[in-house]
Amino acid sequence: MSENETVRAAIVQTRWTGERDTMIAAHVDYAREAALQGAQIIGFQEVFNAPYFCQVQEQKYYSFAEEIPGPTTDTFCDLARELSMVMVVPIYEREQGGFLYNTAVVIDADGTLLGKYRKHHIPQLPGFWEKFYFRPGNLGWPVFDTAVGKVGVYICYDRHFPEGWRALGLAGAQIVYNPSATSRGLSSYLWKLEQPASAVANEYFVAAINRVGVESEYGDNDFYGTSYFVDPEGKFVGEVGSDTEPELIVRDLDLSLIETVRNRWAFYRDRRPDAYGPLTAP
Repeated sequence: MSENETVRAAIVQTRWTGERDTMIAAHVDYAREAALQGAQIIGFQEVFNAPYFCQVQEQKYYSFAEEIPGPTTDTFCDLARELSMVMVVPIYEREQGGFLYNTAVVIDADGTLLGKYRKHHIPQLPGFWEKFYFRPGNLGWPVFDTAVGKVGVYICYDRHFPEGWRALGLAGAQIVYNPSATSRGLSSYLWKLEQPASAVANEYFVAAINRVGVESEYGDNDFYGTSYFVDPEGKFVGEVGSDTEPELIVRDLDLSLIETVRNRWAFYRDRRPDAYGPLTAP
């Protein structure tokens, strides 16, 4: 597509309904509502069809993992085709026994499953015991050529690491979706700082998605929503989402701004990869 086009984009922040089927049904409804508002792309929160079980360490929650392609991705491939909408769908992936990943699939507007991104950076902290559940991502930082432009994905804890943001920019990303499950606490002030800064540093749009509510069965983390879109100048596109309530957020993204900003701030021209070798040392 032409970079002069405006893309109407959507994100969803919501509470865990208590079961997988109703969570999927709720997101089907959100997608249909977004389509009625003219959205051309939509993204959901981290492991959208499950609770954030990483607050505890219990093998029984491995049962939330599923194959790709599988029932959930099949459902949303069909829906994407019906609605002519690009979809970013984060789920708990089972590649095989013992090989489980925190993954997001990207589905094109014709229903084609274009591929997947696996979360690279896996925290192991109180309330975020993710190494118990997920292997580190091993598929690089793919950028998907979709009906609305070039779309990349980063997931939650990844956002603290600038290298992946830059890799997505170098691969041509225009919009990067960052689905998350982030609770109130020490890092909450970073939510509105890091992602706008990353959008500026890499000169593309970022869709920052966070769930809401307290999932008391799995711990006591209070997820604070506050989902938003941010442009390549680091400015919020419209209002930021509620910090307590489920919300469908739909915004118009003027992709021509990417070229404008890249011509003004020549960060890619002035990079010095020849000098960065020591940064990759273990």
